[in-house]
Amino acid sequence: MSKAEPVNKWDLNRIVFIGRIWDEYMRMFNLTKEELAGRKILDCPAGACSFTATANQFGMDVTACDIAYYLPIEQLEQKGLQDIETTMSNMEKADIQKNFLWDYFKSVDELKQIRTQALNQCISDMKRNHNRYIPAVLPTLPFADKQFDLTLSANFLFLYEDKLDYEFHLQTIKELMRVTKDEIRIFPTTNFACGRYKYLDELISDIRHLGWMAEEIKVPYEFQKNTNTMLKIMNKNSKRFVDR
Repeated sequence: MSKAEPVNKWDLNRIVFIGRIWDEYMRMFNLTKEELAGRKILDCPAGACSFTATANQFGMDVTACDIAYYLPIEQLEQKGLQDIETTMSNMEKADIQKNFLWDYFKSVDELKQIRTQALNQCISDMKRNHNRYIPAVLPTLPFADKQFDLTLSANFLFLYEDKLDYEFHLQTIKELMRVTKDEIRIFPTTNFACGRYKYLDELISDIRHLGWMAEEIKVPYEFQKNTNTMLKIMNKNSKRFVDR
């Protein structure tokens, strides 16, 4: 998938539908429940993550968005199960395991259990509350300007730097800015080779020229080695940051 070949809803077979659980999100984005309370939140792209399901159980207002949601729920569930099996088979290889820290997850079996838990919770919530799960193809989102207070974006931008060029990254972040009132958090700031996104400094400079603040922040989550930082983007005109 290259910038010359825009993603569309028929490219779904190229998307790996695997998700993270609530606790991982809280660590990846260095969040507290108090920070989330009373805010409209967008998770994009959300994949098979259970963050939306769990957050809404806590009475929070979270919307999930992903290209994968074009698929029927039953087909999406089967795809998720197949993707977990494929990914875990690869994780069994010693040369793959050495790229990860095994303290949060103690084994591949535990990792599989957590990934399956995330998928099951996500699918269950989709069946009950389908209106929370919106299909979309970045860099275009079907939301109003400043519809959300906070946007979270995990495991997409920066990771695919070999397939998605700088212009795609910048346009996607501009679109996230358009729909977000206060702040955006993106995790991780590395590619699949565990290296820092090579255009991150340029991107931060461009973000600042657009009138937002941006900083790279270390977070209390590191599964893939050296993958422990997020990019925090803040609207300097937001009341939350007006005194900064």
